[in-house]
Amino acid sequence: MAVAVKECLELQLLEVEMLLSMFPKKGEINLDEDAVPGVQRYLRTPDGPLPPQLEYSISVDVGEPKVKVELQVLLPHTYPHVAPQLFARSDALHRQQQLQLNTGLASHISSLASGEVCVYEAVQWVKDNTLPYLEDCKISSESATKEAVVKETLHRMWIYSHHIYRQELRKKIFDSAKKLNLTGFCLTGKPGVICVEGLRENCEEFWRVIRYPNWKHISCKHVENMETDRGIDNLRLFGAFEDLQFQAHGDYGLRNDYHMDLGQFLEFLKQHQSGHIFQILFGVEGKLSDK
Repeated sequence: MAVAVKECLELQLLEVEMLLSMFPKKGEINLDEDAVPGVQRYLRTPDGPLPPQLEYSISVDVGEPKVKVELQVLLPHTYPHVAPQLFARSDALHRQQQLQLNTGLASHISSLASGEVCVYEAVQWVKDNTLPYLEDCKISSESATKEAVVKETLHRMWIYSHHIYRQELRKKIFDSAKKLNLTGFCLTGKPGVICVEGLRENCEEFWRVIRYPNWKHISCKHVENMETDRGIDNLRLFGAFEDLQFQAHGDYGLRNDYHMDLGQFLEFLKQHQSGHIFQILFGVEGKLSDK
């Protein structure tokens, strides 16, 4: 098994090197600077723990005028003997068209021979096949502008996790919220709580991204939807995406026994018109201690 993984990782590095030479411009490939060195270290000492899976994204220009489509790539350790996990997204695509595009992409990749690298093949498929979905979006958008009143829906998700500690996970949470123009907060520690609010498709994309590929101890406890014709910013409860770290019970430091002060958290919720959420998250009615 170790030999097979080693050979797969060597092929993955060769493919990344090829892609970087084919997409040399800044912003075309977004790859964490520690990703490749981590795999290289493992290949030098393959008896050690497996490195994190290679994860990167490629920006693809489609049509005239150019529309950006981002192809997100996650490579299992045994790729290319198993299929890569791919997801194409674009701000110019509606959710339905994006779903159809990714269904077509997955079907195409599954038709290719196993054992051959295929990320560039996926890039080419996205370039060649995205335009019809963009045109569908344009037609539906033009129809929507004919309506007298354009309404938007603020979507708010309340997410509970047993704990949130790892720095790389917190980085993904904050980067995703910023990228998707979401406000809310992340409560670090045990338990961990996340609230995001914004456009529905952006909240759902956030939910997909943070769970991907294997965050298991997490659930969406509650969802709120509010429709408005005056812009969703008027309905937001939070002005930014905040980093919450309340004082813990005991002097443990940030580790697995680090329990957040839920009294402070309840007070924070009440300050943001959300005291009722405490019972939804934890199953008990929140009460502030007398001072």
